[in-house]
Amino acid sequence: MSDFDLAKLLARRGAERYDLHARHLNHQLPRMLHTLGFDKVYERAEGAYFYDAEGNDYLDMLAGFGVMGLGRHHPVVRQALHDVLDAQLADLTRFDCQPLPGLLAEKLLSYAPGLDRVFFGNSGTEAVETALKFARYATGRPRVLYCAHAFHGLTTGSLSVNGEDGFRDGFAPLLPDTPVPLGDLDALERELRAKDVAALVVEPVQGKGVHAAPPGYLRAARELLHKHGALLIADEVQTGLGRTGDFFAYQHEDGVDPDLVCVAKSLSGGYVPVGATLGKEWIFKKVYSSMDRVLVHSASFGSNAQAMAAGLATLSVMDDERLTENARRTGEELRTRLAALVDRYELLHEVRGRGLMIGIEFGKPRSMGLRSRWTMLQTARKGLFAQMVVAPLLHRHRILTQVSGDHLEVIKLIPPLVVGEAEVDRFVSAFTQVMDDAHSGGGFMWDFGRTLIKQALATR
Repeated sequence: MSDFDLAKLLARRGAERYDLHARHLNHQLPRMLHTLGFDKVYERAEGAYFYDAEGNDYLDMLAGFGVMGLGRHHPVVRQALHDVLDAQLADLTRFDCQPLPGLLAEKLLSYAPGLDRVFFGNSGTEAVETALKFARYATGRPRVLYCAHAFHGLTTGSLSVNGEDGFRDGFAPLLPDTPVPLGDLDALERELRAKDVAALVVEPVQGKGVHAAPPGYLRAARELLHKHGALLIADEVQTGLGRTGDFFAYQHEDGVDPDLVCVAKSLSGGYVPVGATLGKEWIFKKVYSSMDRVLVHSASFGSNAQAMAAGLATLSVMDDERLTENARRTGEELRTRLAALVDRYELLHEVRGRGLMIGIEFGKPRSMGLRSRWTMLQTARKGLFAQMVVAPLLHRHRILTQVSGDHLEVIKLIPPLVVGEAEVDRFVSAFTQVMDDAHSGGGFMWDFGRTLIKQALATR
């Protein structure tokens, strides 16, 4: 019998966390956290909050990049995982059909009329990889179109449809895929005329910068794609499962009927990694066309019992607690109150988004004093002002947020879907104080800004 004791291990060595990462994992992560002052030690988490050793609460407006749709440690998901472990199921035998994958597929498809089958993998990037493979095989064509500034994952296939050069640099050769501007139907049609396009993969709301597809674009794009024998892939890895106020973000407008849909993140309940690719019957039947091809696309841990139980529990909670409706209602309140500040603060350019996926963009101010400081920051590195806002939100107001992408002056808010009026009040109050400080031209924010400038110049 092993004497392994997790609680004792963490008690003995938990304080080494940053040193362990620096020595054995990505050494730049602790370096970055130390530089920004984000090297906190969180002892526990519940719902939309973290807690430190002194019991101070930190509001989570990041949700683990969208993974924690239900918040942290939802009791229904926890119980489901206890139950599935206690059941000691004969899992992953490979030569039987367990009930949980079928039940989760059935439930997922009930939210997506027009889609018929599901493939379960382990992550968002794997869900995208599956969609790319299925689209290529089903159409017999090699090329996939994607939108500029898109993010679809970091494995080789999904990286080929990643619209951010910083992620792609040094990893060529990639697949022969081609970017088109989000919303540009003429550019889409020009590419389709080559007759080698298998699909367009698109985020209905782009995570980088929080840009929604223009009204009518997805419907018109699907019509163009089908006219030219290509497919529409909706990447709902971050936008799906209620985040935008509809269960899937493509459902925001009528008449959008994607051929393949990618899901992950929130489906995990925050516990067990899971990805899903939903698709039309004919696509799946073409890929799995005979018994010889039964394993032509599979995943070793796909459909495992723990992930399936977490997914079923997550969807049950979403229905019972009406989280999609809460995302729509609370997101509208938060976005409206933040947008009302645009005329008050000259550094605040725009507030946009859908549901609980909100982008706050900063821009060049009018007044001479602020404009000179803004220019100084932009000269050193674009995106530093947004980082200057993120830092006091954490240090002074105990609110965790993120800059929406490299070289962007945009903060993205993607909180757990369980947040409500109290969290909206807390964030708006804190953000208002940070903006007041920013426009005063001095104090902590601009001192921190000078530190960021020195760091940016030193790394050139």
